[in-house]
Amino acid sequence: MEEEDLFVVTVVGEDRVGLVASVTGVLFEAGLNIVDIEQSVIHAQFTMVLLVQPFGPAFDMQQLRRDLEGIGRDLDLNIAVMPMREFNGLRLADERTPYVLTILGSDRPGVVAAISRVLAEGSANIEKIKMIARGEFLAMEILVDIRGGNFSPLGERLLEVANEIGMDIIAQPERIYKKRKKIIVFDMDSTIVDAEIIDEMARFCGMGQEVGEITERGMRGEIDFAQSLRERVGCLKGIGMDDLKSLSKSMRLTEGAGELISALKEMGFKIALISGGFDFFTDVIKERLGFDYAFGNQLETKGGRLTGRVKGRIIDAKRKAEIVDEICRGEGVTQEEVVAVGDGANDQIMVANAGLGIAFNAKDVLKRVADGSLTKDHLKGVLYCLGISDLDLGR
Repeated sequence: MEEEDLFVVTVVGEDRVGLVASVTGVLFEAGLNIVDIEQSVIHAQFTMVLLVQPFGPAFDMQQLRRDLEGIGRDLDLNIAVMPMREFNGLRLADERTPYVLTILGSDRPGVVAAISRVLAEGSANIEKIKMIARGEFLAMEILVDIRGGNFSPLGERLLEVANEIGMDIIAQPERIYKKRKKIIVFDMDSTIVDAEIIDEMARFCGMGQEVGEITERGMRGEIDFAQSLRERVGCLKGIGMDDLKSLSKSMRLTEGAGELISALKEMGFKIALISGGFDFFTDVIKERLGFDYAFGNQLETKGGRLTGRVKGRIIDAKRKAEIVDEICRGEGVTQEEVVAVGDGANDQIMVANAGLGIAFNAKDVLKRVADGSLTKDHLKGVLYCLGISDLDLGR
């Protein structure tokens, strides 16, 4: 495709039915093929930019301009046509490196200004901004072209600024964003459930402080998960099954978890719960919320009480990733069609491998491999990261 053969047509005016048909009809009659097109309507303001190329030898630029001026007068449109070489700023699709940013948080002045400043400093061009939610919290989507640059330093700076202004941010390559997601995988403790269940269990036997300290070290990645789990389970020896049943009834879901899972189910997602905790509790949550899959470690019992040992292979970071692979094979989907949401070091591999990996209320060790992070009050924001708006949710 030679630049000399390409022309740019710009159209601006008040929106009404039939504008696209009118303009593109004239272009076709003039012997022009549409190579690229972008059109939007914002508060009744119609804007369209077309990249066109002659498909025959009879192209007459003067006649085209007269025809476009005519429909411009009839429809009250400002229409201009010029050779591509004279049009500053046009970038072909194969020259772009597009990312989709989802910004979430409580609405406040200066959000767009702060984010756009960082993008400008990183030489990233904003191509489109749209509001997708406004109410209990704000959600907006920004399409940017990083122009062939490395996104990592820009991403780090965006996270810094998002923290400064109290917002969450998720960044996805546009190609991955547009890939329809079919499976979503959640960790349980401090993700779907608003607690570390093993810490709650430890309080039954007066070992809360000891177990809590080991949990924190493991979540930060300071000690091997399998080692930390065995140490903690050893502290739970003697807890009765009746105690576990009582605890399961008092488990609090993270705010928004029930609404999120219900919406995902309505949209046809397969939903999995993969926990480094225990299957006694994952089974309860599976039944309560309607998960399709649930996995957790097995606690050994004897005489109705815990022995302080774990049965079988421990579900650590590697095993979590393997389980996701097994689900994908069974459902016939790829990793790019998976969303993974977790909060600690034990979730690193599955979050890093997923098409969209979200660190929820997470430790820094997980944020480093995720596509972005959501804070505790924004679990429902997972929907907005999938491009779902309040309008889609019927709000």
